Amino acid sequence: MLNRKRRLVGGFSLIELLIVIAIILIILAMALPKLNKARMQAFETGAIKAITTIHTAQAQYYSQFGKYASSLNELGPPKSGAANASASDLIGGDLAAGEKGGYKYDLQVTPTGYTVNANPTAFGNSGSRTFYSDQSLTIRQNFSAEPATVESPEIK
Repeated sequence: MLNRKRRLVGGFSLIELLIVIAIILIILAMALPKLNKARMQAFETGAIKAITTIHTAQAQYYSQFGKYASSLNELGPPKSGAANASASDLIGGDLAAGEKGGYKYDLQVTPTGYTVNANPTAFGNSGSRTFYSDQSLTIRQNFSAEPATVESPEIK
């Protein structure tokens, strides 16, 4: 009789554990898409802020050196020594490397100024929009994997 009472006092049965695991998996299946969407929106907001940072750095670079920087490396930190025209230390090293927060950045000089493109490293995963801007400071977006252009709709 004593052995029988000990068995009744024991832990959870296998069925009870499986039910708890199933409930946890259902909750995760409902929560993960929302978490991924929020993460992607955070990356997109970061890309817009990074473009704004590049605009500010380009304005400072232009006032110091009389021309726009032709690459992100020219806006970034120097490898050693003081800041100069080839590495002005106006943006962080991660952005100067061309990739930050799920987006790749491309800076090009044009005859009238410069252009900046930001494209997700994995479209649909790190971002669902591409961005374009130029010296006019207007940021434009495209809701496809194609890079945004000067004809793309403006972000309001």
